[in-house]
This record gives sequence, C-alpha cells and structure tokens, in this order.
Amino acid sequence: MCAMQRNTTPCYYTDYLQLDKLLDSQHPESSKYGIEAHDEMLFIIVHQAYELWFKQILHEMHSIYGEFNQNQIPEKSMGRIVSRLDRIGAIQKLLIDQIGVLETMTPLDFLDFRDYLVPASGFQSIQFKEIEILLGLKSKFRINFDKDSFYKRLNEKDRTHLMELEEQPSLFDCVEKWLERMPFFEYGDFKFWDSYKQAVDKMLENDRAIIQNNDYLSESDREFQLKDLENTRRSFTALLDEEQYNLLKKEGKFRFSQKALLGAVFINLYRDEPIFQLPFQLLMGLLEIDEHFTTWRYRHVIMVQRMLGSKIGTGGSSGTDYLRQTTENNRFFKDLFSLSTFLLPRSALPELPEPLRKALNFYFHPEE
Repeated sequence: MCAMQRNTTPCYYTDYLQLDKLLDSQHPESSKYGIEAHDEMLFIIVHQAYELWFKQILHEMHSIYGEFNQNQIPEKSMGRIVSRLDRIGAIQKLLIDQIGVLETMTPLDFLDFRDYLVPASGFQSIQFKEIEILLGLKSKFRINFDKDSFYKRLNEKDRTHLMELEEQPSLFDCVEKWLERMPFFEYGDFKFWDSYKQAVDKMLENDRAIIQNNDYLSESDREFQLKDLENTRRSFTALLDEEQYNLLKKEGKFRFSQKALLGAVFINLYRDEPIFQLPFQLLMGLLEIDEHFTTWRYRHVIMVQRMLGSKIGTGGSSGTDYLRQTTENNRFFKDLFSLSTFLLPRSALPELPEPLRKALNFYFHPEE
C-alpha cells in the first residue's frame, strides 16, 4: 500500500532551500573598487558556511540546555543529549576541515582584498559568541584583551542581546548543578570517599616503593619522580579537602565546585556500571566539544600566521598573538581534562556494597 502524501502543495527543491536568497548572498567588497579579487568569493563562502554550521550547533545546544536546565533530568533524556553532543562534535570536525579549504588561498591572494574588509572581523560573529557564552565562557573568564574588547566592536542591538545572555545560567552552570546532585557517595554505613582515600594512599605508597627500588634510575631522576609523586598526592588531598580545594579554585586551578568535580570523578571511576554509561558519554561529549574548539582555534592561529605573519588583525587585535592566547585560555570544561589525575586502576577501585551496586544497575525482578 502506497504511503499518502502529507503535504497539500508541492515542495520544490529551490524554494524549500531558498536558493535564490542563499546563492545571491555573496558580494565581494573588492568588486566595488575595481577588479574583483578572485579568492574573495572563497573567503565569503567558507565564512558563510561557518555561520550556517554555527546556527545548527546553537540549535542543538538550545535543545541540550533545555534538558539540563531543570531540577531533575529524566533518564530518557540522557541518550538524546548524548546523541546531540555527538552531532555537535561531528559538525566541529567539518569546521576544522574547512580551514584546509581556506588554506588553498595564498597570502598574496588574501592581500588582494584584505584591506577592503576593515573593520570587519571574526570578533563580530554573534553566533560564535552565543556558543561561547552558552557553553560558559562569559566575559569574566576571558583573557584580558577579550574582557576589554568583547563588546566594543558590536552594534547596540547585538551588544544588548549578548549581555542579556550572560545574565542567564550557562550550560556549564547546569552541568555543574547536575553533577552536584550525585546521590551515591554515602549508602548506609558505606562512605565512598573514605574508601577512595584508602585506595589512593595504597596506590601512591606502591608508586613510591617502585620509584625507590628502581635500580635503573639515577639519583636526580629518582628525586624528580618522588617530587612529582608528592605533587600528585597534593592533588588528591585537595580534591578531598574542601578548604584546600576552594583555595585552588580561587587561584583558577579548578572551575567546577568541589562537589561537582567529585561527582564527575565518581562517574569516571564507575563508568562500567550501567547507570553511569550515558553520563560518562555525556561528560566525554562535553570534553570533546572543548577539545574540538581548541583544535579549531589552533588551526586558525596557524592559518592566520601563514596569511598575515605579524600583522595586526582587521578587527584591531594583535593577530596571531591574540589568537594563540585564546587557544590556550578560552576553554569551557578544563576540569574534565584533569579527571584522569584522580582515576585509579579498576583493580584498585573500592568495592561497592551489593545494595549500592544493585542501585547502579538496570535489572528486572519478576513477581513471584
């Protein structure tokens, strides 16, 4: 039996995609001043493609934000959140690959039209700024140049829109609250972090014995490794000591609250438990989004250095120096990258009480 057509009027490809508008949106500035620079068309199309993909990323992020921005996240939402994070990651890989297309343009090709673009700049990509703010990179977390210039190059309408967005909770804030609600740290007489500390102490003492008894190490190498081991011990101590943790948080070493980071550590330690498999994938999806944006920024730095050398950017920044600083410092979920510091081998994980282990599993108990 044939499926019935659901639309009442025909849908024509060109009309559906509004190709008349889309394909009539490339107007090189250089043509206004004489001979059109050939590669300006490529420059426009690549950046328009970026903005289209930014629109899709925001579409996915607003959906994810809607799921997270509530007091309780339904379990059925987790798979949907993870799949949309995966989609954002796949789009980011395309954004990174597009830099390779742009790099087919030589510096001389770019100089043919660059000066016609002043003061236009990537600073003025409102959608990209929305993505950054929604992920949690608000003005107070930016590098100094960004703090001073973030809003100066925007018109009043866009400035107002972004400033209002900064007043709302970010996805970072929602994820932090979600992690803080982790319910499994104490279960009856079982106190997980006491058991965890004992396992950590045992692991570090074993590491110390290996270093001290390694005949192949020189005294300077042994001293270096013992010092590094002591730094690791301090990291574990800070994780479990609220006062020390908050001091490091004030210094910018951590951004998550202690409770949130403990929740993330717990999920990573027991990722094999059925109830934590999707939360673990969710955290890894956020980490990968951060990593992809860092990679994209880095590739952008290399491309700009290749195109401009040490020239300033069209938006007034210091060019490659500015971009290099944003690559290193404008991050969203740096705490997720530090989680491996606090992991233990599976064989050293504290054994969970059987009632708690049952609570972490999906199981069906048929009626007698």
